[in-house]
Amino acid sequence: MTTTTDLHTRAPATGRQAELAANLRAVKARIDAAAATCGRDPGDLTLVAVTKTRPASDARLLVELGVRDLGENHDREAAAKAADLADLAPSPRWHFVGTLQRNKAASVARYADLVHSVDRSALVATLSRAAGNAGRTVSCLVQVSLDGDPRRGGVPPEGLAALADAVASAPGLRLAGVMAVAPLTHPAGPAFARLVSLSDRLRTDHPQATVVSAGMSGDLEAAVAAGATHLRVGAALLGSRSYPARPGRAGAA
Repeated sequence: MTTTTDLHTRAPATGRQAELAANLRAVKARIDAAAATCGRDPGDLTLVAVTKTRPASDARLLVELGVRDLGENHDREAAAKAADLADLAPSPRWHFVGTLQRNKAASVARYADLVHSVDRSALVATLSRAAGNAGRTVSCLVQVSLDGDPRRGGVPPEGLAALADAVASAPGLRLAGVMAVAPLTHPAGPAFARLVSLSDRLRTDHPQATVVSAGMSGDLEAAVAAGATHLRVGAALLGSRSYPARPGRAGAA
């Protein structure tokens, strides 16, 4: 993970790079402070910079600033950025963090190192075939629903064990752990603590499934306190997003 010291020892930056560097320092400071509060080693935490709706140039600048892990929500955007940044060495690790449709699995399997959103058995089978066709092993997290809202994705907690078993036994896939998004109507801290408890139980049968992906720009401290290992941060690094207005719907940020 990029350290604050690393950022200060790099050559002075200007413009957008300077802005991103300042944001990265601020996020890293938040992570360090959160880790110190609960006695965790910040080196055990992975920052995933979610660059959705941002240009590939921003993703490239973050990599040049030392960010190793990049996340995307939509395949078309992710595939294009992965191709654009293919010249970088070392290559960034690509995380697919959005809802994955089965018809996009073949594309995602060609570039994603970690898929955070596996939440149904049909997707496991499709992604397994896609990974085999691509000649790759794709690491996967089982997304758990912490609020029961089907629109937000995730398997119910009682379905976690069976789905995890399916991922672990699927050719071309590797079970890496669990993921969740915080409920919209409940505090993040207890929800993330529940996810970590589910992760602990899962590791009884799958000791290699150590990843707990939880926490975003607004609730990363709660995720660190609960025991998350991977933090998916977008707006705090890249600034607030503006989405195109859709017919009949006001634009959202």
